[in-house]
Amino acid sequence: MARIPSLKSLNAFPHAEEHLLKKTYSGAVVTILGLLIMITLFVHELQFYLTTYNVHQMSVDLKRGETLPIHINMSFPSLPCEVLSVDAIDMSGKHEVDLHTNIWKLRLDKYGHIIGTEYLSDLVEKEYGAHHDHDHGQEHHDEQKKHEQTFNEEAEKMIKSVKQALGNGEGCRVYGMLDVQRVAGNFHISVHGLNIFVAEKIFEGSSHVNVSHVIHELSFGPKYPGIHNPLDETSRILHDTSGSFKYYIKVVPTEYKYLSKKVLPTNQFSVTEYFLPIRPTDRAWPAVYFLYDLSPITVTIKEERRNFLHFITRLCAVLGGTFAMTGMLDRWMYRLIESVTNSKTRSVLR
Repeated sequence: MARIPSLKSLNAFPHAEEHLLKKTYSGAVVTILGLLIMITLFVHELQFYLTTYNVHQMSVDLKRGETLPIHINMSFPSLPCEVLSVDAIDMSGKHEVDLHTNIWKLRLDKYGHIIGTEYLSDLVEKEYGAHHDHDHGQEHHDEQKKHEQTFNEEAEKMIKSVKQALGNGEGCRVYGMLDVQRVAGNFHISVHGLNIFVAEKIFEGSSHVNVSHVIHELSFGPKYPGIHNPLDETSRILHDTSGSFKYYIKVVPTEYKYLSKKVLPTNQFSVTEYFLPIRPTDRAWPAVYFLYDLSPITVTIKEERRNFLHFITRLCAVLGGTFAMTGMLDRWMYRLIESVTNSKTRSVLR
């Protein structure tokens, strides 16, 4: 192949003869320092490239006919499990009392240790329940008398058991999952499952019901990387007072799309809270309310990986910049050492 003589003049990387090159200790130090910086920056850029980032998109929520899962895990250090019930109601008019679907109660001693387990299916609509239907039609007088006697026996037995638990400082941990309709509503944990007369005998007034609680976890669907549920590990402890806690929750439908294209449907939420103290004239009983509403907007979170060409561009910029800077540093150090050496030589000659 014939060579073009003028092509040599375009060479941007001319090479000096070997005998014209001078190697110094300062140059070796700068070279080692430059290599360490290059390796460090290369590892950093590689990690940056391999790390995914999230892209957020918003669209109108088009879901219909689905249920809303609610995961709860709460402790009530001042109320025994026997008096607590989980109730739910939504805008469609559906009202469920003392829910018993996938909900468990754990009895706690005064130190917070588990001493027993109860599944809520064993507690559904007992005959002393506040929501028991008293319209029996034309029942026989003897059957009604027998029913009242049974009620009194069951009620007295429960009152004695609960008072003993209160005296021992028992608490309760409620955890599990509720499946509710995908409309605005609320669920609350309270003593509303008790007959009003039974509750009066146990607590001697609503002002003595202490709904202090710790929310270990509250979520509206499975977790995805980076999610933050604002009520997790929330503690609300009452001293010498009583009242109801109300948490106003805005649920935001969310879809998380992994790099593998797998889609995880879930929900985020924001919350504000309000505490309503009980007054002596109030007829309501304290409770912990969670009032939720759904946003009409769905948030889609997609995992993305950075472009490979972008990674190469950044890598060239970082490594090239480091090489140029170390070259400049080497020249400055060489000139400085040369000037110091020459000044010393002149002073000796004089």
